[in-house]
Amino acid sequence: MTERRRPHPFLWLWYAIGGRLPDEHRTWVLHDVTTRSWLWRHAARASVLLLPLMLVWLLLPGPLTLRLSLVLMAGLVGFFYSLVYAEESGENRLRKHGYPYGTGRQVRTQARDEAEREVKERYLARYRRPE
Repeated sequence: MTERRRPHPFLWLWYAIGGRLPDEHRTWVLHDVTTRSWLWRHAARASVLLLPLMLVWLLLPGPLTLRLSLVLMAGLVGFFYSLVYAEESGENRLRKHGYPYGTGRQVRTQARDEAEREVKERYLARYRRPE
């Protein structure tokens, strides 16, 4: 397996807004979309898109309460839709970097199954001693 190279901050920003990274970061993209914290990483990428918009709406003229409610509502709706489509977004990122569609789900499922198998083996070793 090739070495996983993390992109520098400007490349990560490009990636966060939907850009394609160079091929040397391909394995990092797979890791980014399939690691245990993949949903938190997706939320961070969504923040890159939502926070500038929320700041602009906060600076609009009008009563502060109205601007704060607009920012809160926009943030809630934006994060809601972003998280609803998080898996699709991850699969599209992987497809953009040369992986077949469904790779992210498959890798996460395999990792989850292995973790559950290890937990079951530890349980059986501890509480189900052979007689």
